Amino acid sequence: MTQALPHPELADEDLVVLTVPADGAYLSVLRTASAGLAARLHFTLDDIEDLRIAVDEACAMLLVAAPGDAELTCRFEVAGETLTVAVSVPSNGQQLPGAETFAWMVLTALAGSVRSDVSAGRATIWLSKKRDGRR
Repeated sequence: MTQALPHPELADEDLVVLTVPADGAYLSVLRTASAGLAARLHFTLDDIEDLRIAVDEACAMLLVAAPGDAELTCRFEVAGETLTVAVSVPSNGQQLPGAETFAWMVLTALAGSVRSDVSAGRATIWLSKKRDGRR
């Protein structure tokens, strides 16, 4: 199921939540949403592509941690010049790659700020990218 939910209490912020089956076949939906929201913030074409790749990589990391019939939730928050993406799945207890891994370094280079957490039965990766102010 794919759904977009506006958040009524956010004045200068927008919130979009998409839930798709935890299957690689649905990642194109999340990449497209990432690109559309980044374009709305007037990110450069290079930054849009970087964010699309980062969201794809974060999702790929989480698919390994997801049980077979799980759903992947992607929460996009637009605030000012920043797009924050939180991708999460129910966790089967598997750890996510650490900050010293190549995959994590790639995420950080593409998205800017990256963090993760495995708690309360969910594995989550947060990506935050700010629009380049040198326009």
